[in-house]
Amino acid sequence: MTSIRMKTATRWLFFASLFLVGSACSDFLAESDKSNFTTDNYFTKPEHATSAINSIYDNLKTTTGGGFGGAPWMMLEFATGLANTELGQAVNSLYVRNLTNTSDNEYSRVYWVSCYKGIANANLAIARIPGIAMDEVAKKKALGEARFLRAYYYYTLVRLFGKVPLILEPIDLNSPTLYPGQSDEESIYKQIVDDLSVAESSGLPFLDASGRVSSGAAKSLLASVYLTMAGYPLQKGADYHKKAADKASEVISSNQYSLFTTYDDLHNPAKKNLGENIFMVQFTANIQPSGWQTSIIPYNQGISAYSDETGAIFAQKEFVESYEKGDMRAQEKQFYYRSYTLSNDRTKTIDLGGYYIYKHFDTQAHLTTTSSDLNWPLYRFAEVLLIYAEAANEVSGPTTEAYEAVNKIRRRAKLPDLGGLTKEQLRESIWRERWYELSFENKTWFDMARLRKAFNESTRTFDDFVGHKFSYGPVLQERELLFPIPTAEIRNNTKLQQNKGY
Repeated sequence: MTSIRMKTATRWLFFASLFLVGSACSDFLAESDKSNFTTDNYFTKPEHATSAINSIYDNLKTTTGGGFGGAPWMMLEFATGLANTELGQAVNSLYVRNLTNTSDNEYSRVYWVSCYKGIANANLAIARIPGIAMDEVAKKKALGEARFLRAYYYYTLVRLFGKVPLILEPIDLNSPTLYPGQSDEESIYKQIVDDLSVAESSGLPFLDASGRVSSGAAKSLLASVYLTMAGYPLQKGADYHKKAADKASEVISSNQYSLFTTYDDLHNPAKKNLGENIFMVQFTANIQPSGWQTSIIPYNQGISAYSDETGAIFAQKEFVESYEKGDMRAQEKQFYYRSYTLSNDRTKTIDLGGYYIYKHFDTQAHLTTTSSDLNWPLYRFAEVLLIYAEAANEVSGPTTEAYEAVNKIRRRAKLPDLGGLTKEQLRESIWRERWYELSFENKTWFDMARLRKAFNESTRTFDDFVGHKFSYGPVLQERELLFPIPTAEIRNNTKLQQNKGY
């Protein structure tokens, strides 16, 4: 099925997406006979390069969303044991939350398919854009965007599924990779680093307020990749901790990004792609609005202008109440909320009975518009600070610079600075800050897998991943270190081997 989906993406999906993504497509849309376009004769104009790159971005949106069936992004939150749901019919969420997941889970399939569609469009752009007669500086930047996005999709796949097919060329019916085998993680990570290194040096601006890939985004993603490579499964250790620290330091020392002074800015549409936001999935109200708003409000309590109130995901009580006393992030309407006004009488406030997710909450959409303009954050400056702090501590132990990076996060949370800690103590303190600061941003499960650790809310310490018991009962096993390859892919490609335990 991988081959079929990749082939399909290179044929019809790519051209369909050109019509859906409007930027710089006016000349293309004016062509008289669109039915004759093929991958061989399409790439002839600079605007075709822009359209090709736009098509790669489009698959970033696929895993976000919401509704009564849940959404794929929730898979990574329920897998941590720190999320709860009121939505009994969202069985894919419940299978993951209860650690009874199978390869038939639709969430995994969406991740697999959307990533490979993005990769297919990236491969096509990388292969064909060099042949377009256009400004060479613009061409280099476009190829840098394509390489970044391909790296991001592979980074997602290799962490979710482990060994996956590594496909770097467009596919057709005669391609030797029509039914690809799996590549080892080492090879996949090498390609990710290669792609990001090209993106980093492709002449992109350090930041881009339009939301396109920037040099700062490439450095931030590369820092994350190096930190993961230092841990499991590759365990490259100190050299890669240093690479992660050095790359994160380049972002920090650029002075191009800064922490927001208020947490409200994290979900303020006017602040998207600015300040703390390094790279985001782009949405536009009334055109391509974000879709998760109905999922982060309680089930049918009448607080929203949206007609669907699903209660699809909220924070586990034990986790929110484990935040340090006085931590601003755990206070009402900072990262979470447990009260809100009624939609039929905004003078009345009700207790919602749980901790719902406020950092992704679009106030105007819930009060009036029912069309959200919020972007989904992929990389924030806060994460870069925490990458630096963790990696630098692993290399040199507690240093002034490592403390300063993590303490910037803590000061915003109105917490005292850390100091006087051993390397081991600082390590766990930084991990805790990652759990608390990056909660419900699809970061925590990836941390669990690379560290082989899980957060114990009652002791505020870290257990070994295997054997960790969720606060509501299920116990993590080795198989939960990866998600299952979708059943359809296994059935349609005999070269694929299922992950252990599924």
